[in-house]
Amino acid sequence: MKKTRLDNDKPRCACGIFGIYGHSQASLLTYYGLHALQHRGQEASGIVTSDYDARKQKHHFNIVKGMGLVTDVFKDYRIVQDQLKGMSAIGHNRYSTAGSANNRSNIQPFTVNYRNGNLALAHNGNLTNFRTLRQELQEEGTIFQTTSDSEIVLHLIARSKQKQQIDQIQEALEKIDGAFSLLILTDTSLIVTRDIYGFRPLALGMKDDRFVVASESCAFDLIDATYVRDIAPGEILIIDDNGTKAKKLHSRWLPKKNAKPHHCIFEFIYFSRPDSQIFGESVDKVRRKLGKALAQEAPIAPDSDEMKTIVISVPDSSNTATLGFVSESNKQGIPTKLEIGLIRNHYVGRTFIQPEQGEREMKVRTKYNTVKGVLKGKKVVLVDDSIVRGTTSKQLVKLLKEAGPKEIHFRITSPPIISPCHWGMDFPRKEELIAVRCNGDVETIRRELDVDSLHYLSLEKMLDVVPHTGEKNYCTACFGGKFPTGVELTTDKNGLES
Repeated sequence: MKKTRLDNDKPRCACGIFGIYGHSQASLLTYYGLHALQHRGQEASGIVTSDYDARKQKHHFNIVKGMGLVTDVFKDYRIVQDQLKGMSAIGHNRYSTAGSANNRSNIQPFTVNYRNGNLALAHNGNLTNFRTLRQELQEEGTIFQTTSDSEIVLHLIARSKQKQQIDQIQEALEKIDGAFSLLILTDTSLIVTRDIYGFRPLALGMKDDRFVVASESCAFDLIDATYVRDIAPGEILIIDDNGTKAKKLHSRWLPKKNAKPHHCIFEFIYFSRPDSQIFGESVDKVRRKLGKALAQEAPIAPDSDEMKTIVISVPDSSNTATLGFVSESNKQGIPTKLEIGLIRNHYVGRTFIQPEQGEREMKVRTKYNTVKGVLKGKKVVLVDDSIVRGTTSKQLVKLLKEAGPKEIHFRITSPPIISPCHWGMDFPRKEELIAVRCNGDVETIRRELDVDSLHYLSLEKMLDVVPHTGEKNYCTACFGGKFPTGVELTTDKNGLES
């Protein structure tokens, strides 16, 4: 059973990954890459490097991983310099699901040594058939070291009867279903692959004539790498000693099974950083368009010509969409002013809850503070990207009301969430979703949140806004859309993470 953390009433993405092959500063660049991807996972971090011992004529892997942020795990430069030597590396930032946040064995990258050498794996996504595969492997005698679905890939590779390592890897990948952006580090190559639906983003870049890969292109900016292209859905890209700027990379392909791409639309709405390029598109541009679409569907006019409607964001994920909402409102002739009405504290640590005060209320108060002079007596539009349980939104509205606004109008840049995700987003149980509890009735949700008006961006408008060049399609299952793939719906009783 998946659990969503009490301190954040937002969907969570399952991880961020970064890799580089053949660079003298592989571990340092991976450290900075993970630092840029910290928003995709904050519970654990790890780096594996591949080093060659010329004296022994043997490859060996070095690994450092632990609980906490990237800066917690790698708090001393000597860790990167001395313990993570090697010319190739992969790294992983983890956000766990299934209640396994404190299980250190689940921290990636995973490593194994088998008949064909060393393997390390970093995974972003969610395998939808992993329980069946795990049971089959256990019945054949496989011993699992973790509760993660990602470990299955290593076992499938190790048990393959194929002679060539790349054939073993492809055979294993053809057995798994669901969402996966994967980095597999071997003694002599870096294998980069993405599921046939392209659920999660994965970008290819270049640094000093060496190829790098990352969940988002913002990781390239930090290390001064150049974005090249996205890894295509179903592609198995092989980066080895031939993988330099002057030589062409080699790709294999997974069987498409008549599958069309189904990119996770929540990557545009919430997960990815606005300065990233994902699915070949600028996140910033898409979010501005979502905000503009919201202003077209549900504008809020001021009470008089002398006044302006005040628009504020819930920082930081809705900042860009709020800009779009304001610009479109003014374009429509509705006097609207962007204001900073909420200040976010980026250094929230542990809160010690008093018996008379609820945990969520204290979390909101420690995370946000209002600018009372901006809000008092004003008609305020609050723009956010999504509402999940609604409990945090309710506390946020309560906090805003203490500043004395005349009215509060809530605007959401996505439709109501009415279904859990099986492809890498961590949602609470379906019955905990506010849209489900309120039977999808927006007026009931409005009353529960205690705002003057509430509007969700329609599914039709949202899909009209996001880019559709080429074969771009999007997964909208969480908004009541069709499931793009089959899913094992068996309730897990063993604390397995997926």
